[in-house]
Amino acid sequence: MTMTQVRSAKAGPLRPEDLMSLEQYARARPQWRGEVLAHKRPRTVQVGPHATWCFEDRLTVQYQVQEMLRIERIFEPEGIAEELATYNPLIPDGCNWKATLLIEYPEEAERRAALARLRGVEDRCWVQVAGHDRVYAVADEDLERENEEKTSAVHFLRFELAPAMAGAVKRGVAVAVGIDHPAYSHAIDPLPAPARDSLARDLT
Repeated sequence: MTMTQVRSAKAGPLRPEDLMSLEQYARARPQWRGEVLAHKRPRTVQVGPHATWCFEDRLTVQYQVQEMLRIERIFEPEGIAEELATYNPLIPDGCNWKATLLIEYPEEAERRAALARLRGVEDRCWVQVAGHDRVYAVADEDLERENEEKTSAVHFLRFELAPAMAGAVKRGVAVAVGIDHPAYSHAIDPLPAPARDSLARDLT
């Protein structure tokens, strides 16, 4: 069994003992990074030309934590605990999906103008299980990422699913996602099967 399979089989928030030391991670990173990126591929969806949703799970969050520890050379227990406190809320709880929303414009001036037009876009992101109503995101529960002038280029989204919706997804029902902001309206209907199947595994 690969490290990806071992780690993705576990549930619940990450604990310090779930993490590799800096030395262990340095040795494992070349292979493990490839496995994680392959795992993330179906969970990363482009909603229109300028918005990317990266659906998070325990494995993607562990990768982010391990990378932050590596980059910052963090090995003390207090620093590790801080990183876990920051990233653990991104792990889905079995009845929801959690995603990072990235708003991407290559030119700075274009990006600045777009972020001004797109105020409130994070609240207009939705998922829909076939046969059920849309579920709109609960956005940025950790801190406010929008001001009176513009929104942020990065948001964290939670989509809370009713039990009937979760059950339908696990039975193979189609899922759509989209954004219905006045300045940006795009949808993927339905999600490709690999993305839908990966998201179904987030639900208990």
